[in-house]
Amino acid sequence: MRLCRFNSNRLGVVKGDQVFDVTEALDVLPSVSYPLPQVDPLIANLDKVRARIDELLPAASSCALADVTLLSPVANPGKLVAAPVNYRKHLEEARADAEIHHNSQVAEIQRVGLFLKATSSLVGPSEGVALRHTDRRNDHEIELAVVIGKGGSRISREDAWSHVAGYCIGLDMTVRGPEERSLRKSIDSYSVLGPWLVTADEIADATQLDFWLTVNGEPRQRANTRDLVIGIPELIEFASAFYTLHEGDVLYTGTPEGVGPVQPGDVIVANIEGIGEMRVNVSKA
Repeated sequence: MRLCRFNSNRLGVVKGDQVFDVTEALDVLPSVSYPLPQVDPLIANLDKVRARIDELLPAASSCALADVTLLSPVANPGKLVAAPVNYRKHLEEARADAEIHHNSQVAEIQRVGLFLKATSSLVGPSEGVALRHTDRRNDHEIELAVVIGKGGSRISREDAWSHVAGYCIGLDMTVRGPEERSLRKSIDSYSVLGPWLVTADEIADATQLDFWLTVNGEPRQRANTRDLVIGIPELIEFASAFYTLHEGDVLYTGTPEGVGPVQPGDVIVANIEGIGEMRVNVSKA
């Protein structure tokens, strides 16, 4: 199933070029009060929501996908976990380009570990990227994003797949400079997620997905998830060895070589096999 959040926080099912409005399925979510839960309620109750969607779909109204505003399919992730230099050729690229490394040592992911991006940086594709510090280089980074569907701590790689709710396309935008990654990648709108959530049962093998990115039609990045240095189950094991993963947490798995600058007015188009295409406009904050 392909689930999107659109317009004024409507819930939709994407089929072809149509979005079917199944917002009524959100009625199955439990009521919450202060203090709010650490999980995303939709993802934590995804099985119940999907069962209700199955009842609603035959009579659901629809509209053209091209006419809706696509928001992040995960509204309230507790954490955005990101994997740096998780493709070998990108590591080589980062070490060779002074505009990327800024005289800082770029170490292997096994040494530097993971990092967190502020949840306030999360947007959907229709909201676009608003660049800050335009006197510096701002780069695109396409990534497969994994949404955690079952929480856990110290999850083994053998059990990791059972903790995955689904997948999205992620853009891990970054402003280059000497500061820590988490600062430069946590700017408002610098974490794009979309265009929808593809549930895990729709992707037969997430370890063999082709993906690519263009800017204004120019090819920039192309790779396959088979090239990951640390694979998806190993990343889940790695992350959960340090902190508990909750339902709705998002894992950005890393970007391949070909990262490059964007400017206000550019259009980024990102594609991942089995998920679809995400179009993102770039502006100045």
